[in-house]
Amino acid sequence: MNALKKIKKRFWTEDSRAAYISLLPSVIVFLVFIAFPFFYSLFLSFHKWAILTPDKPFVGLANYRDLFLSRDFWNAVINTIKYSAGVIPGTTLVSLGLALLLHRGIRARNLFRTIYFLPVVTSMVVVSILWAWIFDSNYGFFNYFLSFIGIEGPAWLYDPRWAMVAIIITSIWKHAGYFMVIFLAGLHGIPEVFYECAEIDGATPFKKLMFITLPLLGRVTALVMVMLTIESFKVFSIIYVMTGGGPLKSTETIVNYLYRQGFESFQMGYSSAIAWVLFVFILIITLLQIRFIGGRRKAIGQQL
Repeated sequence: MNALKKIKKRFWTEDSRAAYISLLPSVIVFLVFIAFPFFYSLFLSFHKWAILTPDKPFVGLANYRDLFLSRDFWNAVINTIKYSAGVIPGTTLVSLGLALLLHRGIRARNLFRTIYFLPVVTSMVVVSILWAWIFDSNYGFFNYFLSFIGIEGPAWLYDPRWAMVAIIITSIWKHAGYFMVIFLAGLHGIPEVFYECAEIDGATPFKKLMFITLPLLGRVTALVMVMLTIESFKVFSIIYVMTGGGPLKSTETIVNYLYRQGFESFQMGYSSAIAWVLFVFILIITLLQIRFIGGRRKAIGQQL
């Protein structure tokens, strides 16, 4: 009893009571809109939970079995991997290049920062509609530009071979400004003394980039790639607006497939199983990414 009184006296002070009361609204919102749906979706994934039928029987792992036997699901997985394989390295390289360019102190640097960051604060739906017009095969700007150099542009959003490419380009344009800011913060954190010592030793700009800048940006690069991995596996809006998953399901990703099963076919149990499989995919890939990049950083550090 004395121990409980001591704990209560320590954690239930006048200041702590005020803190707990202040946190209570946020905790309630978290429990109602995040924690409860999170665990309730796991409960749904073990049931045949169709909205239009009154019976919702427990089916165990049947939803997961049907999921892994579905060709449409594996098609969505492959499309998600294709999208990620284009967006993750593409956005990383473009944002890093922009950050290096702006870090050098070019004229009107603040203006260019604003221009590059403008797509980030623009609605994804607006960006998707804009780029759907740019990639239009009849009057879009992209094909109009290609015609000047003698190239007949494809029907970007209506050709299974090019639709995903168009979406990847749009996504890189949308997100590069955000990750550029993260890389800029990392570049500002590198001490100038390293570059001064390298100049004394006669290092070229390329060597300073390869042996100073990139190794010291290792943690920032890992953060960017993990964030891009999570975002790329959750992609939905840009595909829903630009192609709707077509043509011929060539751009249907996991989340688009989840949406189609849950909100068009009303199979909430099956769609919940998709959500949990997606969660596991993202968790495994993120952990492997962190481990790989961490190992690379240690190896580079030992070489330096």
